[in-house]
Amino acid sequence: MKLPKLYPIADRATLDGRGVGVGEFAREMAEAGVGVLQYRDKVRAPNDVLRAAKEIAAAFARRDCLLIMNDRPDLALLAGWGVHVGHEDLSPDDARKVLGAGRVIGVSTHNDSQVMVADASVADYVAIGPVFATATKADTEPVVGLEGVRRARALSTKPLVAIGGITLENARSVIDAGADSVSVIRALLAAGGRPSQIAKDFLEILR
Repeated sequence: MKLPKLYPIADRATLDGRGVGVGEFAREMAEAGVGVLQYRDKVRAPNDVLRAAKEIAAAFARRDCLLIMNDRPDLALLAGWGVHVGHEDLSPDDARKVLGAGRVIGVSTHNDSQVMVADASVADYVAIGPVFATATKADTEPVVGLEGVRRARALSTKPLVAIGGITLENARSVIDAGADSVSVIRALLAAGGRPSQIAKDFLEILR
């Protein structure tokens, strides 16, 4: 598979902290023309997660966009989406048993050994990070840096998504280090800028 170079994540905690609704953010990303979007919600009940998923799907109803659910293959199945799992969550192979064939599965990795395990799994793409320091996750792993991206690229033939502390200023260097795509959360919600315009700026830099 081929992933778009910009991989936005709609992280519910971050959106709530900025006073931005899930549907509003999804519409901004649709306006920018993004080709993939992940929804991440670590705390709400399944019904709330599925309600948000419907809002996101509605925003992209007339656009071609790969929609990914974080952590929950069961909810991804109900929503008709792909799923992204962490290395401590359900394995990609078990997620495949839940989703069946034809749904995209991604997996997070944080070091060389995890990348090699992910590369041997049924995962469709591998995420590596955090590339730079990030405040989005409280339990973040050690920073891997651009060298970690380069090593991951050498260890896996799967599409590689880099995540963690990626901004307009450093995004190009991450692609140049071997990532196929950069995952962005907080940088899309910078004060004083519309998320759609910031996403367009990322897309321009990453062309």
